[in-house]
Amino acid sequence: MSAAGAGLLRAARPPFALSFVHGSAALLAVVSLAGTLWQGLDERGVALAFGALVAVGELARWSGTEERESAPLGAAGALAYALLGENAGHPTHHGALQVVAVVVAAVLVGSVPHVARGRGPTLDHLARRVLTVAFTAVCFQPLYNQGRLLEWNGPAYAVLLVALLVLTALCDAVLAAVMAHSRTRWPFGPVLRDELRAMLGVGSAVCATGAVMSLAVAVVGLWALPVFSLPLLLTQMSFRRYAAVRTTYRQTIASLARATEIAGYTPAGHARRVAVLSRAVGRELGLSEPDLTVLEYAALMHDIGQLSLVDPVPAGATAVLSADEQRRIALLGGAVVRQTGVDAEVAVVVERQADPYREQPVSARIVRAVNAYEEMAREAGPTGPLTALERLRLATARDYQPEVVESLARVLSRPGLTLPQAG
Repeated sequence: MSAAGAGLLRAARPPFALSFVHGSAALLAVVSLAGTLWQGLDERGVALAFGALVAVGELARWSGTEERESAPLGAAGALAYALLGENAGHPTHHGALQVVAVVVAAVLVGSVPHVARGRGPTLDHLARRVLTVAFTAVCFQPLYNQGRLLEWNGPAYAVLLVALLVLTALCDAVLAAVMAHSRTRWPFGPVLRDELRAMLGVGSAVCATGAVMSLAVAVVGLWALPVFSLPLLLTQMSFRRYAAVRTTYRQTIASLARATEIAGYTPAGHARRVAVLSRAVGRELGLSEPDLTVLEYAALMHDIGQLSLVDPVPAGATAVLSADEQRRIALLGGAVVRQTGVDAEVAVVVERQADPYREQPVSARIVRAVNAYEEMAREAGPTGPLTALERLRLATARDYQPEVVESLARVLSRPGLTLPQAG
């Protein structure tokens, strides 16, 4: 087999860690469903109520990829069922296998409309839901059913639930980071940091709602479910609107970035290719998610200063211009970005991209190196990528940060990297 064929085969084959996580979740789901069908459901009314809540949460999920938890109501309902010990003062007897089986069935039912529209949940989402709920149920249900939690009363019991949910959140963050690292080969540490940071938002609301639901059902019964679900459902709807606003904001920036292409100052697709590569290099260097967003926006708009030129630069190749001319175009671009109302951090990156790299912020160093690579690779023809990287390495003593160039080389060497095509 040729080296190219082997590379394609490696790109098509799922990483081992990812396959192991998906396989473990699938095996656990099958065993839980089979065991529950064999033994029958305990407290069918309770199981039906929590299953309906999880299904409604999945029905109301959003299909965007930017949020770590796309179905917070479903997640909270699943955690509440895993932590349920009593129903209106009467002890429950369902075990961990039944919890997983009910959650799996509810998630599948709630996902049917999304699958019919071609926007069903990913395997990562399903695996995380199954494994995190199983973790919580295995930690709580055997201890409760054996009577070992009877001495935990009042506030102590609530603290126990909160502590268990914190462990569950940590488990979910590690699981998500492992899957992202396995799929993309991004550095594990920064990915885990972003996952933990995301837990402070919707994740904390999910955990708090799950704990409150289980405590409320223990006192007043299943009537507590709709009462305590409403706030999270309204929050979910608000997040959906917020996600739509962010999508519109990004589309506006992408449209502004295309102004240089429409005017003939830069080749078609140049800004998008620089943005994709810059974000990948930023990931490789361990930038946080907010910094990556600023980096992506700055990369999309890095050439907007060329609109102030009377005569376009041939092929939009600013890397071959003098340092003074590059700096003038960068400052003009930053001024344009500020006038558009885009975040000031984006304008700073655009303004500083032509400064000596030792004086630049990291994002500006990345945009400068990636932009130069894209221009050099386009000019060099079939051997463009190798030639461009060699030229960048030769200029690391003066123009480009060595760590950025080497990160770019690693990103380009990975299989599966897809860049926007010209035109």
